[in-house]
Amino acid sequence: MNNTSDTQTTVADAPVLFSQQGAIGQIVLNRPRALNALDLVMVDMMMGQLKSWETDPSIKAVVIEGAGEKAFCAGGDIRGLYDARKNDDEDLLDAFYRREYHLNHYIANYPKPYVALMDGITMGGGVGVSIHGMFRVTTERTLFAMPETGIGFFPDVGGGYFLPRCPGQIGMYLGLTGARIKAADCLYTGLATHGVATDKLDSLKADLAVASYEGDAKAVIADILKRYETAFGEAPLATLRDDIDRTFAGDSVVAIFEALEREETAFGKETLDILAAKSPTALCVSFDQIRQGRDMTLASVLNMEYRMSQRMVRKPDLFEGVRAVIVDKDHAPKWQHGDIGQVDPREIAEYFEPLPAEKELNL
Repeated sequence: MNNTSDTQTTVADAPVLFSQQGAIGQIVLNRPRALNALDLVMVDMMMGQLKSWETDPSIKAVVIEGAGEKAFCAGGDIRGLYDARKNDDEDLLDAFYRREYHLNHYIANYPKPYVALMDGITMGGGVGVSIHGMFRVTTERTLFAMPETGIGFFPDVGGGYFLPRCPGQIGMYLGLTGARIKAADCLYTGLATHGVATDKLDSLKADLAVASYEGDAKAVIADILKRYETAFGEAPLATLRDDIDRTFAGDSVVAIFEALEREETAFGKETLDILAAKSPTALCVSFDQIRQGRDMTLASVLNMEYRMSQRMVRKPDLFEGVRAVIVDKDHAPKWQHGDIGQVDPREIAEYFEPLPAEKELNL
């Protein structure tokens, strides 16, 4: 990656690099060996720099990308949170989600254009620092997913806001199954605003840096992106749309399971197998999150998700899911409930209850 700059503001081995490229403030997530996974230090660094650039008249827009060739950002540093719970580090369990969600909300309301280059793996926390930006650029290397139900969590960072705004029931499908999608699907769902080939990104950044931003900076960037627009073919999700809409429209996770069982198709069987491996509790929590989020603002969704996060990090399924997938890697989690029929709706409702006033996120 070409990272020459006019002004270098951090040392080369910092977890996030900031530089000024002409009129552009550039952010590079710089943990390539960890697939640029997001930790609290990175969240705080980004918030501080974005606030500085907000009032800097020489910065007309922000571009964020990931170091290396594999990932934009593969998610939050879940192993760090696992260790925090193991060590009873209550402060980190509170602070990480609190400050991450504040950053997500700040990006969504940033007064200058924010351009996320989602080149490579873009999951979880990586979605949070891209999806809320004004411009979201997918490439042929993009692999997008919200896989949280597979580790006993829910699709957070505003998933309750952006998933139900996908076409039909696709957001529910993506949120519950954790399905991985590529460029054509990112564009079809609206999760990405533009598609650009990876080998054109350096030229795109160069054009953004030297553009004249007199007038409407958003319009200037939109025109530049249009010149680089790349077609990525038909979206696989478009061909599955009828199946997804038919089976994921139910009023509960149990109803979705029953609809899939009635299908007697390859789609029905494969999707049932995928859901059966997820945490039953996480599936039910995620279902309610996505359904409720349809009619909520992003701020309200993030307030809700913070409440959910503080319950989830203290429940057994997240700890067990991270153990099975990331720590021991046996991929054989023993969930709190054996199947979806054992989950009590009253238990799920507790995840959404208000926290004590002094603990709320209050966006």
